[in-house]
Amino acid sequence: MDKEQLFQEILMARQRVYAAGKPTPLQKLPIIGYDCEVWAKREDLGPIKAYKWRGAYNAVACLSPEQRAKGIVAASAGNHGQGVARAARKLGCDCIIFMPLSTPEVKQNEVMRHGGDHVQIRLIGDSYDEAGLAAREYCEEVGAVYVHPYNDLATMGGQGTLADEIVMSGEGPFDRVYIAIGGGGLAASVSCWLKRYWPDCKIIGVEGKDQASMKAAIEAGKPVELEYLDVFCDGTAVRKVGENTFKICNELLDEIVTVTNDEVCHAVRRLWETVRAIPEPSGAMGLAAITKDYESGKIKPGEKVLTIVCGANMDFAQLANISRRAGIGSRHRRFLRVPIPEGKGSLVEFLKELPKDVSIVDLQYGRTDSEVQYPVLGLIGTKDDYAAIDALLERRGAKAADVSTEEIVGYRIINYDPDLFTYPLFVNVEFPERAGAFLQFMSHVKGIASLCYFNYEYSGERVGRALVGMEFDSQEDHDKCVTMLKEMVGGDIRDVKPVSEGTLKRLLGE
Repeated sequence: MDKEQLFQEILMARQRVYAAGKPTPLQKLPIIGYDCEVWAKREDLGPIKAYKWRGAYNAVACLSPEQRAKGIVAASAGNHGQGVARAARKLGCDCIIFMPLSTPEVKQNEVMRHGGDHVQIRLIGDSYDEAGLAAREYCEEVGAVYVHPYNDLATMGGQGTLADEIVMSGEGPFDRVYIAIGGGGLAASVSCWLKRYWPDCKIIGVEGKDQASMKAAIEAGKPVELEYLDVFCDGTAVRKVGENTFKICNELLDEIVTVTNDEVCHAVRRLWETVRAIPEPSGAMGLAAITKDYESGKIKPGEKVLTIVCGANMDFAQLANISRRAGIGSRHRRFLRVPIPEGKGSLVEFLKELPKDVSIVDLQYGRTDSEVQYPVLGLIGTKDDYAAIDALLERRGAKAADVSTEEIVGYRIINYDPDLFTYPLFVNVEFPERAGAFLQFMSHVKGIASLCYFNYEYSGERVGRALVGMEFDSQEDHDKCVTMLKEMVGGDIRDVKPVSEGTLKRLLGE
């Protein structure tokens, strides 16, 4: 296959694809502070909430009635399966979709919704590769037709129709277009079409840091299989790109940018904040790369750049993880392990000195046998904010460690030694989720109490909740604090409740 064959296939696909769905819009993203124009091709607004319906329908429509009668088979992590199911239903044939066992339920349900009585799902293996192997073996056994998700001319031709819509929108030409890469079908077809009409347009492929199979292929001069494949961005988690997609991408892509999962989470949040769209992680990869290139100065003032929001089929449960890992606007999340001298009010005094615009979104702390304690602070701030924190610690003769990627932090494992606690009191504290509210609470009790345990994570609600452990020099101070807490409810503190007896026993190791 060469780019001329692909271009002609895209031309022909335009006659077929729109029997299955309508064109999707382009939308300008109102990103505050950017001196370039950022646009999004909203494939998440298509009939299956992803671009895959285009290639799937074109591939099935190209088959003869006799081929369709043998049965259609596809392997999919979700979106391609929905497209094939939709095509089978519209064209009156039956299909079987092989999917990994770990496929999100939302994608399984959508396959069934689009295919109705024309589709069956078979869950096999732990990865797309295993499901794909099972699908091909089934085709060989029964003579069914396999519809490839990306390395087939007809599939790629269908995907390319979205590039035709970009050209016909009247919003171009664009200086840069960022395209997420899984197997490479979308990147190959879009670059083929756009380079024909806008030869000066730079086409940038975008891959996850630990799923960069196209980058590896280009460096090796041929498709190669990745040893490890990260599946956080599951829609682009392909261990080895196709021969055909590699050939086109190797010729037409100007660059490949890799992005981290945290950068993708930041982009998901930005799409929500700007246009109230919630893409699946793969759908936000292009915007993550735009942010990265803009901050590094690659994108020049006045340039028009475009990303393709290629999908929005995500398991709802994944939102919590994305929210936890995302920054806000130009402010980024970091977890710092900060040395704090042991003693009453030492942590509170440090928190008071933080830059006023820094948001504390997580705090993990348990007292251990050490003169210096090491609470973990989850912060959202700018580069200048973090520089100010470094300067603050330097004045204190200390240095924080960035532990953003440590497993113990991600899994919220808080180490502590309950044998060190004297006259402990554990309470659940509920406070307004605004700057200063909780610090006000701690300022009231710091004269008689020392923190020995703290577990707080921002939830996005109007109220914050923390599990707080305090210890005292005497039972008298303990009882005095209990009375004080009852009197503090209202204003800066909404509620204070003792933990249950069972929870207290577990916390104290009894």
